[in-house]
Amino acid sequence: MGKKLKGKDLIKLGFPQNNSVNIALGQINRYKKKETKERKLAEVKLVLINPEEYSGDPIWGKVAEALIKPVEVKMHALKSERSPFSIFGEEDIEDEAKYQLYNALKLPITVSGALMPDAHSGYGLPIGGVLATDNAVIPYGVGVDIGCRMALSIFPMNVSYLKGKKDQFKNILAEHSKFGMYETHKVKHDHEIFSRSEFQDIPLLKQLKTKAFRQLGTSGGGNHFVEFGSVKVTDVNNEWGLPLGEYIGLLSHSGSRGLGANIAKQYTYLATKQCPLPKQVQHLAWLDLNTHDGQEYWLAMNLAGDYAKACHDNIHERISKVLGNKPIARIENHHNFAWKQMINGKECIVHRKGATPASKGELGIIPGSMTAPGFIVRGLGNEESLKSASHGAGRKYSRRACKERFTQSAIKSMLKTAGVELIGGGIDEAPMAYKDIEQVMMNQKDLVEVVGTFTPKIVRMDY
Repeated sequence: MGKKLKGKDLIKLGFPQNNSVNIALGQINRYKKKETKERKLAEVKLVLINPEEYSGDPIWGKVAEALIKPVEVKMHALKSERSPFSIFGEEDIEDEAKYQLYNALKLPITVSGALMPDAHSGYGLPIGGVLATDNAVIPYGVGVDIGCRMALSIFPMNVSYLKGKKDQFKNILAEHSKFGMYETHKVKHDHEIFSRSEFQDIPLLKQLKTKAFRQLGTSGGGNHFVEFGSVKVTDVNNEWGLPLGEYIGLLSHSGSRGLGANIAKQYTYLATKQCPLPKQVQHLAWLDLNTHDGQEYWLAMNLAGDYAKACHDNIHERISKVLGNKPIARIENHHNFAWKQMINGKECIVHRKGATPASKGELGIIPGSMTAPGFIVRGLGNEESLKSASHGAGRKYSRRACKERFTQSAIKSMLKTAGVELIGGGIDEAPMAYKDIEQVMMNQKDLVEVVGTFTPKIVRMDY
């Protein structure tokens, strides 16, 4: 008897003639390919006899679900009217980003939404889009770089060092930060995250664990960076009890690397198979959190967010060690994530795709560009923004437009004027690509209050 199982083998075993057969064959081909046909039949028969026992099982849970309560696959119609929403800084946001939000607001699962003042168009939800849904999570509403994150360490060091010891600080970034798909640290560090059960229990994560270990403490390409700069504390009532004044800061921006990208790819595929939608919103396919795949994505997404934090922790630990100095304050926040949050008395899933959580008293960092200041902020808990704020200045020009519009010499001139040293970086990340951060902050004065600023001085990006 060969190894290959067919649908008729499962029907002969007693499987109902429905989608449970295809789901079982899919799981067997993915996870049991090397086993004998007899062994495969024996295992799947146990699931058929008592599916309840296999509910939640990483391999057979999906088959059990199909036998007990199959996921209903049907074309979902959009609502005729939009759910409630707010737009901040509307006059500075392109129409395409607004239309993407308007489409998302018509999903049958949508409760409410908001658009931040740094918004621009993306896939599915616009960047800067916030969407609250009812018991459903949209993988593309979270984004590909799950848990993309800002982290700022403040050191009790004189800012004059950034000029006087510029070459030393440049060398630290050049040697101790790694970027892109291929750079990794020669000396790998372990982290408690790798002992998490999700890496053992969820087959996809098990396959990605080695890559995640290798990429720990590295940053992605594109707009990700690690930079030294000047932190100015401007709020006398700051949370760290720091005297007003200037300090050296280390700011990093990156996400969950290959781990998050692969999670996004896998569960977006599953969502589109289970949730057919009209063409204009097909990127907004969702997973019901009561389903096996929905629960599994939620676990995987949260692991990816924690992994992104572990990467930043590693970056800051490595550089702190080389500096021979411990930070006196640390501020950090996710974007590209989904949270459980109460909206009008009901627990919802709030997606923030390129938006900063800004609950009352919650701290965050909103960067500008490499020649403009970023802001350390404290959330005001504004309900109209679903307790959110922008995640940066936001793009004014697309990557393609930057390559057509700007030159390296123009960028160098702008960096020189601003007194900024750049290691790496492409034309698509030109400072001119971004909106005016001061205007963005004006447009969200009801969302956050400013605690301090961060002005970049030495910037490291992917080559």
